[in-house]
Parts: sequence; structure tokens; C-alpha cells
Amino acid sequence: MNPKVDFFFAKNSPWQAEFELLRTLALDCGLTEELKWGQPCYSLGKANIVLIHGFKEYGALLFFKGALLKDPEQILIQQTENVQSARQLRFTSLKEVKQKAKAIRTYIYEAMEVERAGLKVPLKKTEAFEVPDEFKEQLNNKPALKKLLTH
Repeated sequence: MNPKVDFFFAKNSPWQAEFELLRTLALDCGLTEELKWGQPCYSLGKANIVLIHGFKEYGALLFFKGALLKDPEQILIQQTENVQSARQLRFTSLKEVKQKAKAIRTYIYEAMEVERAGLKVPLKKTEAFEVPDEFKEQLNNKPALKKLLTH
């Protein structure tokens, strides 16, 4: 446990008990605990493996290279269609985290193996993303910005 991260777990949160269990699971897998982006982040060497974070309606364990995991339990969620690499495991109760504890450990170990193997998520090129017409219009109205963004 990293004392610099303790403040996160001491904060009042609707997901506090769930976060504590996720912390234990990540540390039991041999990951290093750090504070990144104000959240507990667990790494292997210099590579981020998972991050604990909470939202209004759910808590989550984010797998940075979740797109490369097998996901036999079908519990990983792609937050939006444009998220290419990360996947979330979401929960709404401590009971749910306890029920999924074995699978969570398995997924963490697999994520560690993905990192050790040096696997990379194939990312789409910027040009492959659809640009909304409104944004294109705004760019056309600001030639200096358009030039900056297209080079």
C-alpha cells in the first residue's frame, strides 16, 4: 500500500467498501499502487494496468488495455464507441464485487501478461474518426485554427 494513496480511500464515497476490496485485489496480484489523475492506479513496472474510479451511478475498475483481454465473463464495458483501448468493469454493490472477485483477479493477471508480452492495441488513425459537420464548419470559419489542426 502506498501512503500517498490512502487519502483516496479515506474520503467519503458511496463506493468506499468496494474500492477497498478492489485495492486489496490489485495489491494481492503484485501490482504497484500509485496516485494518477487523482485516482488509485496499479502498475507493473512503468505500465499502467488498472485504475479504480467512481461515478455517480457506479464504481469501476478500468483496464488500460482491456480491449486485448479475452473477457470470458462478458463483464468489460467499452465506455463510448471512440474508446479504443480501455475497458471498464462496473459495479453497483460490494456484493457484486465479492461475487466477481475471482474473475477480477483472473482479468488482472491476464492484463499483466498482456503487458509483459508487449502487446499493443491497434489504434485507429485520426483520419478514421468521423468529424461532425458543425465542427468542420467552425474550422472553415477559422483558417488559422484549421491550419493548426490539420498539420
